[in-house]
Amino acid sequence: MANDNRIINIIYNNDESSIKTYHILKEKLIKKGFFIPKTYDDNAELNICIGGDGAFLRAIHRYNFPDIPFIGINTGHLGFFQEILPDNIDEFIERYVNRDYVVEKIFLVKSDITTKNNSFHLLGINEIVIKGIKSKVVHLEVFIDDNHLERFSGDGIIISTPAGSTGYNYSSGGSIVYPSLNTLQITPLSPISSRVYRSLLNSTIVPGDITITIKPEYRYENSILVVVDGMELKYNDIMEMKFYIPEKTISKLNFDKNMYWNNLKSKFL
Repeated sequence: MANDNRIINIIYNNDESSIKTYHILKEKLIKKGFFIPKTYDDNAELNICIGGDGAFLRAIHRYNFPDIPFIGINTGHLGFFQEILPDNIDEFIERYVNRDYVVEKIFLVKSDITTKNNSFHLLGINEIVIKGIKSKVVHLEVFIDDNHLERFSGDGIIISTPAGSTGYNYSSGGSIVYPSLNTLQITPLSPISSRVYRSLLNSTIVPGDITITIKPEYRYENSILVVVDGMELKYNDIMEMKFYIPEKTISKLNFDKNMYWNNLKSKFL
């Protein structure tokens, strides 16, 4: 029985393994009656991303954080977003057709950056990082819900989502946070504690309805680098940066409720 007008986008890396998987997947989906467009279609019911976690993140940014749910086929290193192995494509298609899955929401992090002459709005899936240009030490005032927390000095600060907690955040000594928890995490990068600057040495987890505000000291407003999911951005004359969890989320299909814990064990233990 044909699936009339059921469109699925397949987004894939340009490596041999991903291209091969794309052709196999495309042929099997067409046989099931799905239509696979040559270019990204905003009317699709599903985005399938072939590659590693990096490909997953790039696809979400490239297509402007779509409402269409995602699922990942892993042809890269073991990833937290890419849960289907190429050998399990038949099982995946069967379960998808039978709606044997749950839809999970991935919380994002948003930053409103105010400069002397402008304002900018950024969305991150894993994290937004404030660092010094050319590895310079940065000096930042950190506020939680308008309460002054610390006068930070060091390499920078990571503001990570639960989904991103197992990435750069974890590598920098931050905590692993279960993806469904509505929180943000502030993780210091090489913090310096001195008589002048009092920096927390460990990460801090804050509720998702609280705003984090970071203000660079006036001498350092032009020495800040902002990194969103690995993409570097530079703004002049930064006055303040606010971080919070937006209403906007990304949807992801989950076919195995134990996948997160299995991934965690496989990747880190």
